[in-house]
Amino acid sequence: MNKRNFLIIVTILFSSNTILKSQQADVAVKLVEITSGFTSPVGMATPNDGTNRLFVFEQGGKVKIVKNGKILDEPFIDVSSRLDGLNIAYSEKGLLGMAFHPDYKNNGRFFLYYSAPLKQSGLDHKGVVAEFKVSPTNSDNAPLKEEIIMEINQPESNHNGGMLAFGPDRYLYIGLGDGGGANDEHGTIGNGQNLNTLLGKILRIDVNGKKPYDIPGDNPFVGKSNSKPEIYAYGLRNPWRFSFDRANGKLFCGDVGQNKYEEINIIKKGGNYGWRIMEGYHCFKPSSNCDKTGLELPVDEYNHDIGISICGGYMYRGNSYPSLHGYYFFADWNGKLFCLKQQPDGTWKRFDTNINGTKKNETEGKVNSMGIDDNGDIYVLTQKLFGPRSPTGVLWKITP
Repeated sequence: MNKRNFLIIVTILFSSNTILKSQQADVAVKLVEITSGFTSPVGMATPNDGTNRLFVFEQGGKVKIVKNGKILDEPFIDVSSRLDGLNIAYSEKGLLGMAFHPDYKNNGRFFLYYSAPLKQSGLDHKGVVAEFKVSPTNSDNAPLKEEIIMEINQPESNHNGGMLAFGPDRYLYIGLGDGGGANDEHGTIGNGQNLNTLLGKILRIDVNGKKPYDIPGDNPFVGKSNSKPEIYAYGLRNPWRFSFDRANGKLFCGDVGQNKYEEINIIKKGGNYGWRIMEGYHCFKPSSNCDKTGLELPVDEYNHDIGISICGGYMYRGNSYPSLHGYYFFADWNGKLFCLKQQPDGTWKRFDTNINGTKKNETEGKVNSMGIDDNGDIYVLTQKLFGPRSPTGVLWKITP
């Protein structure tokens, strides 16, 4: 599930005397409000063009620019007219992903993922990955002219994923949920395990040459029968936000669980991350199938006594706080903020955060998503009131 609607920019302070005391040791963080008034902000992207602008995209279809701590009056782009209808109380559809091309400063290209109408029996809507270009005369505006890169039929309204990100290899990575409903009851093995569908996968495509896209030659299922060559990794339920470690290129992904467990995975090429055989470290339906052979297990999980819907985050590699290098910050929709640190034996430990000296790891609101700016500072998107039309989104930033 998505379950997220807010924007907080996370300023993270670390006190040396809290380092690795125990599994429960807190990492001190400070969240400072930058601006507010977003409507269900579900993601953030930056163009790395030297302007230090933050682009916050809202579930309802608008991309808004934050410049010098203020939201510009006019949106960068508004695709609301192209979206499938959003339930005012709760929806997992909408504008769900944005990524700037690595050469955006020169070519002006960027990409969006959004949910579009589809009138076809047995299907709820379609996911669209589309390319746009910034206006040649106004860097704060982009025309609605688009080039469709990919369309993905969605059987249900939920578990859409939608994350877009360019990797260090300059390929575009796309996260897709399992098609929705509950328990991935699609076919005999579920979409997550079915290599003949794009659902429940992370895809990798090349948008740098052939139109609309090409397949990287080293994708793991190129040339294999009964599999889609776009697939980079599979066995995912709803990959809600992934990111690359800027130091080593590792791909961290939060995968939303079904009823009991939330998980963080490090995604490897060709890896099978278990859904619907596994939920976290645990067999999902042991009576029917619990063969763990060849499965990639999470680096961390937590149960629903702690959180209810995970949000993948970012490894801290900024210049402001060198002591935080190697800490991966992520969150849960219930407002909690966590971090992971790899140990000398290769395992990962999870730590709560101490936010603003409250000895609590809960933000003010529901956490929808996270982001990172060109300097490596970490952001969290939240909103106080529920629903895709709620104008209660807030932006926070890391400060000393």
